[in-house]
Amino acid sequence: MRNAVIKGAGFFAPEKIVPNSFFNEILGEDVDTWLRENLTIKERRWCSENESTIDLCLAAAQNAIEDSAINSSDLDLIIVATDTPEFISPSTASILQHKLGAEKCGTFDVNTACAGFVTALDIASKFIIADENYRNVLIVGAYAMSKYLDLTDKKTVTLFADGAGAVVLSSSEKKEKGFLTSRLFTAGEYNSWMGIYAGGTNKPLTREVLDNKDHLLKFVKKFPKEINPLKWSEMISESCEKIGVKPTDISHYFFTQININGIWETLDILGVDRSKGYTIMDKYGYTGSACIPMAFAHAKEKGIIKENDLVVFMGSGGGLAFANALFKI
Repeated sequence: MRNAVIKGAGFFAPEKIVPNSFFNEILGEDVDTWLRENLTIKERRWCSENESTIDLCLAAAQNAIEDSAINSSDLDLIIVATDTPEFISPSTASILQHKLGAEKCGTFDVNTACAGFVTALDIASKFIIADENYRNVLIVGAYAMSKYLDLTDKKTVTLFADGAGAVVLSSSEKKEKGFLTSRLFTAGEYNSWMGIYAGGTNKPLTREVLDNKDHLLKFVKKFPKEINPLKWSEMISESCEKIGVKPTDISHYFFTQININGIWETLDILGVDRSKGYTIMDKYGYTGSACIPMAFAHAKEKGIIKENDLVVFMGSGGGLAFANALFKI
């Protein structure tokens, strides 16, 4: 019996730092105080004019490959999770494969918005478990949402940021380590509440679309604030029960990091100490599909992740898509 273990992790964020004070100036009001007190966000990173999603993917992937002590030529599959792709077509993963020189591997992209990385983690784990042809799989969560922000829209421009995180999953004969369980769920009735609704076949880019800023990220309706804490805690509880552990047995929780209060409320519902929810949103803002692998790689780099730790990955994003996975390190 084979299992999928996390062999290495890495992350990358652009050099350009955008402090909260920048938004005080362009919006003409104090948003810094609210962001610090309510979301813990102090600053974030944005791509420069000449940077794009593939630059973020490449740097994070190289760091993860180095951490895993393999070579790019050892990769059998690359999955990129993003809803800010390099192109509409072809896939961002195919570009990354070429830039890495990973000549023998297959590629594809996954788009479940900010739940994308955990969705890809689920897929990659099952590729490895089911098929001996897949021994090393690179998964990258990448986000360059600054390219789609309306600088006059306070609801979006102050939150969203750019970055990428990556892990290498490898096959192992140690069944007790690595992937333990996972679950995907979508509440599709919310698909029109937040997203980028132009640029596809429904509304191709035209001068009118550009003038109306329909190609930029929009919060159309406000989501119920309880939806993430309730669904997150439900899915985590079900996964823990499935493998015979309690939420308090989990060493670290890595959540989608758009709202610190939602993370704390989830941990409170589960009866788990808030210190187990590892976040980096204070310095990196909200990086969508990248935030979970970025936080995991950051914690691993700091020596916080230990052997035999139980880890929960819990993502959610537009659609509304939810993805949950449990691993033993």
